[in-house]
Amino acid sequence: MTRIALQVNEVDYDLDVPDGMPLLWILRDLLGLTGTKYGCGLGKCGACTVHVDGKAVRSCQVSGVEVMERSVITIEGLSTNGEHPVQIAWKEFNVPQCGYCQPAQMMQAAALLGQSGISCSNRVIDREMSKILCRCGTYPRIRRAIASLVNLNREE
Repeated sequence: MTRIALQVNEVDYDLDVPDGMPLLWILRDLLGLTGTKYGCGLGKCGACTVHVDGKAVRSCQVSGVEVMERSVITIEGLSTNGEHPVQIAWKEFNVPQCGYCQPAQMMQAAALLGQSGISCSNRVIDREMSKILCRCGTYPRIRRAIASLVNLNREE
């Protein structure tokens, strides 16, 4: 067991965790934050995406020790009332179908907007959002939702 101090969604935690326990399982099993999903466990599907210091990270691929003294934000912490611009756009464009990957999609989109500000191209949106596997194929709605939040530089 390892004792770690984490900040998740602006709340500080002191936890005893099994050595090397992935952040995903700390979030889900120890903190009860189940919005972050398990997909493949290999970091390939992206269902477990959270923010670490504002960057999109696959929580199945980092341990709790690796994120000590860093800010972790999950879908539950993106907005306390569901009013983050990405969440509003997701509702407006009826993005989710089954919904399983949507917390990760929203976290990836929020990280993209945080990095690119209010200007990015459809090509950049497609590249960044394809990092999260959507089995239902809602990518066109995802693109429209994000495009509604940015001034597109057309690089088709």
